[in-house]
Amino acid sequence: MGAVVSLDGLLDQQRVWKGRPHAQPQGLQPTGHALLDAALPGGGWPAAALTEVLLAAEGCGELHLLWPSLARLTTRGERVVLVAPPFVPYAPAWQAAGVDLQHIALIQAPPGEVLWAAEQCLRSGSCGAVLCWPHKPDDRALRRLQVAAESGQTLAFALRSMQAALNPSPAALRIAVDARPAQWRVLKCRGGLAPATPIACPGRG
Repeated sequence: MGAVVSLDGLLDQQRVWKGRPHAQPQGLQPTGHALLDAALPGGGWPAAALTEVLLAAEGCGELHLLWPSLARLTTRGERVVLVAPPFVPYAPAWQAAGVDLQHIALIQAPPGEVLWAAEQCLRSGSCGAVLCWPHKPDDRALRRLQVAAESGQTLAFALRSMQAALNPSPAALRIAVDARPAQWRVLKCRGGLAPATPIACPGRG
């Protein structure tokens, strides 16, 4: 995974970073999981929008959910930024999932600055995706992430505790990751009704 980068240094690289093609049709951001793509209105992640991933517990399968998308983005040269992950990413596992680590940037931020750092990365337009682990964000902070994702035409993922499902959210998509049984539940999706049936996690039953 390499060195931790500073936010200022990452944003400065926008001068030479080509970014992802803005001509890509909206909605064509497959999750890499056929059953999940079939259940989502746009056939994948909502493009240039915020997705909340709500976790039964940290490490319950969120990387299995996201790795196919991160592999797709990084292998075509797009930067993926991780803001304040709870654990140091285990590089061999990421590589085994097909992720090109040359295009992964890790930003360490104190709890009070996680959302700010993620917002700046999203607005920069220099990232294919930004993942953040915010500490008790309020509705206003999440709305800012949603607007920043739209502005930078970037996939945004906020990974939070399952307890957040009790509160409304401005995110375009909300997915719960259950541990037992290993399954995904679409709680909210823009552009259609959330499927009533959970989706079994492939290879994790």
